Amino acid sequence: MAAALPVFYHGAISKTECEELLGKKNKDGAYLIRDSETIQGAMCLCVYKQKVVYTYRLLQTHTGNYTLMTAGGLDETFFKNLDDLVRHYKRKNQGLAMHLRHSVKRKTALLIQPQKRPDPPDPSEAQEKQAPVPEEDHDYENAPDSEYVEVLPD
Repeated sequence: MAAALPVFYHGAISKTECEELLGKKNKDGAYLIRDSETIQGAMCLCVYKQKVVYTYRLLQTHTGNYTLMTAGGLDETFFKNLDDLVRHYKRKNQGLAMHLRHSVKRKTALLIQPQKRPDPPDPSEAQEKQAPVPEEDHDYENAPDSEYVEVLPD
């Protein structure tokens, strides 16, 4: 059984939505984690300090551990889960603009559900008019003709 997602993880919210949530909290050290809009599979740790939101790239290794991307020459620290990572960065002087103090909790549970694919049409049924198929939600970050450019760490 998969572990429950922490309440400070907001999933696929935009940078703008994130900044609005942190701005409403209006407390130095307010934080949340969201999915990256530019790198598939990466997340962002977002921290509020003096009306500015600082964003740190958060990666998950192939072994399942989490780490913050660091500048060249700095040691990476690995954590078994997001709760351990947050616990570490709640301590002062760990390299963030502000240590984590106030989690911004999501209002609804995040449920991961498989996408439902439409059933193929039955050729034995003659249809005079075929109903238009609604467009599926597009994954613009990974579309071949997307304006987004995939950026990979060095």
